[in-house]
Amino acid sequence: MRKRKKGRKLSRKTGPRKALLKSLISALVLKGKIEISEARAKEIAGSTEKYISRAKKADLAARRLLASRLSDKVAKKLIEEIAPKYKERNGGYTRIIKLGQRKTDGARMAIIELVN
Repeated sequence: MRKRKKGRKLSRKTGPRKALLKSLISALVLKGKIEISEARAKEIAGSTEKYISRAKKADLAARRLLASRLSDKVAKKLIEEIAPKYKERNGGYTRIIKLGQRKTDGARMAIIELVN
């Protein structure tokens, strides 16, 4: 039986896709809220939640993992500012609000934000 692969390709090869997702996650962490296409929002939601859960531990291993996958500025903000806000929360750190279609190409748009 054929098993489906996890994740979306977003019309890119592996390297550019990973770079795009990394920059989108960084923008979400730094700004707290971004407006992007619905597919991109759904794709980064899971990764962002995993990074926040890892940042809640704030031990040396978590710091090294976040610093290796994200920039130092983003990792520092995750550990020092964002993770303490969610100390009592067990997941569900992001919210996706669906908007209408973009006029130029008809892509479904969404706002992804960190829950307060």
